[in-house]
Amino acid sequence: MTTTPAAPRNQSSSLRRALTLLAYVRDHAGSGRGIPLTRIAEDLGINKSTVLRLATPLVEADLLVRDRDTGWFRLGHGTLRLGQAYLSSLDLRTVAAEPLRLLQQAVGETCHLVVYEPPDVVYIDKVENETNVRMASRVGSRVPAYRTAVGKTILAWLDEEAFRLVVAAGMPSVTENTVTDPVRLRTELERIRRQGYAIDDRENEPEVRCVAAPIFDHTDGVAGALSVSGLTTRMTPSRVREVAPVVARTGLEISHALGSSRGRDTRH
Repeated sequence: MTTTPAAPRNQSSSLRRALTLLAYVRDHAGSGRGIPLTRIAEDLGINKSTVLRLATPLVEADLLVRDRDTGWFRLGHGTLRLGQAYLSSLDLRTVAAEPLRLLQQAVGETCHLVVYEPPDVVYIDKVENETNVRMASRVGSRVPAYRTAVGKTILAWLDEEAFRLVVAAGMPSVTENTVTDPVRLRTELERIRRQGYAIDDRENEPEVRCVAAPIFDHTDGVAGALSVSGLTTRMTPSRVREVAPVVARTGLEISHALGSSRGRDTRH
């Protein structure tokens, strides 16, 4: 007599449920004490035995720890090792490459990626539409932060010392629209923090408008910025208003990939 073997457990489904459990502990056990089995089961809508079954391989892999006295779960040191390995592999230019390319395709204008080297920004990547007039910017070039959208959006999330350094370095005018008054710059940085993006309205080049957004790293500190730039004939004020939310979402998408909590639930 032959026996029909039991249907194999759906390993993919079990893995997804285990990852859901791990994410739940991550998000709800921040105090360090952990979270009780009963609450996990109730909140996830599964019974205790299933929670224990899903948690077993996670505990074995040191991704979860169960307290011997209370039975509560918290993250294990294996998550730290994974995080450190992930962060050590990150490179801003590499992480941002695909989102920057997609942004350029969506808006049809030149896109830049920069990092901050006080008191300047340094362009580390550029994607442009070959059919449009090319921007004067080039990878590796430096521009004072105070007169660019990318620079201002970075400064908006830095401290007072960074602001003073920029002011001390000088704020000469290069166009009739360049902001040269520290008080006015400070006011603009406050507005940028509220709205999540910055605008350069012919402040660095007389016929160019830019809109930029910050990029945050795993510490939620500002790591750089990205921008969309175009001639004023195309980047009209109304077009800037259309593009700004797209630029901001792309910045948060890259931030998410870098491990920032600011980028959660913003992917598109």
